[in-house]
Amino acid sequence: MVNVAVFCGASSGRRPVYTQAASDLGHWLVKRQDQLIYGGSRVGLMGTIADTVLENGGRVVGVMPEFLNQREPAHAGLSDLVMVDSMAERKSKMIELADVFIALPGGPGTLEEMSEVISWARIGQQDSPCIFYNVAGYYDLLQQFLAHMVEEGFLTQGDFEKYLFTDSLTEIATFIATYQPPKIREY
Repeated sequence: MVNVAVFCGASSGRRPVYTQAASDLGHWLVKRQDQLIYGGSRVGLMGTIADTVLENGGRVVGVMPEFLNQREPAHAGLSDLVMVDSMAERKSKMIELADVFIALPGGPGTLEEMSEVISWARIGQQDSPCIFYNVAGYYDLLQQFLAHMVEEGFLTQGDFEKYLFTDSLTEIATFIATYQPPKIREY
């Protein structure tokens, strides 16, 4: 069993394709017998993926700060719920629990979470795959921006190649199976 952290929106976005992708990813996780690690919410894409995994017999671990639970109550049917004190602690706990990181579409929080796992990989603090499930080209501009970082000398080509941008679950499976952690950045 692989523990897959999925970062995504507490909103569903404006396009139904995002909700469909969350459901597809949930089915894929169950088929692989992977465990979902996610932010614990019952709303938006977070709720969709958790519901899909649970309804199909999979395991779901939610990690939620207590203050958020007051506004958007945690999903009631989770396999396990870890309550923490802050957003930083939530992210840290999810990183600790996960073997793979996947970003579905989301907002600034999703971007910040994936940015941290990418940064941590470059300095040797985590060595797991970082994948952007690029539904309907959602992450195209981010991919272009990271390529621009390479062009400008702020990111190595080798590190850039350690991140996958795809809308294919088959490509995601292959990437996970063949992943080699990046070399730790030296100065």
